[in-house]
Amino acid sequence: MTDRPRCSWAQGDPLMRAYHDAEWGVPQHDPRMLWEMLMLEGFQAGLAWIIVLRKREAFRAAFAGFDPDKVAAFGTDDVERLMADPGIIRARAKIEATIAGARIFCAMRDAGEDFAAYAWSFVDGRPLVGDGVTVPAQTPLSALISKDLKKRGFKFVGPTIVYAWMQAVGMVDDHATHCFRRGVA
Repeated sequence: MTDRPRCSWAQGDPLMRAYHDAEWGVPQHDPRMLWEMLMLEGFQAGLAWIIVLRKREAFRAAFAGFDPDKVAAFGTDDVERLMADPGIIRARAKIEATIAGARIFCAMRDAGEDFAAYAWSFVDGRPLVGDGVTVPAQTPLSALISKDLKKRGFKFVGPTIVYAWMQAVGMVDDHATHCFRRGVA
């Protein structure tokens, strides 16, 4: 539906509207999906989210459905394959960070640490609710999470990327006060 009141960023493009209406801000508790979204947010660094969104299915195909076990096994040939794939964002550092991120995800899991429980522990298991008027680029909490992720070895997880991820996966409800999705998980 196009007649519903939405956040201003979701008003124009149909793909952005669909993403906003069905996914953005919906609490995500699947560890693999949380990791996928963190990796995609990393690819978005320096670019508009719509670019990643338009390429998301190509990313999923290129990165084995974002199966962490499969991506963790990627080697040099896979990096070169990905660098030649016009369907994705071909940034070597981001590709290598995604492969390393898969290895970290698997190491956490293998050590008994659930990525979803880890992520949601920062917000005590419940979405934080923004004021619906101002949307910060980052917060002290996103800086704290960023620092912890970096300590674990993740790359492209600065405070701004982490805050965008928190919004995307519903750890924060930053829908505008007039938006029909505000307060609806």
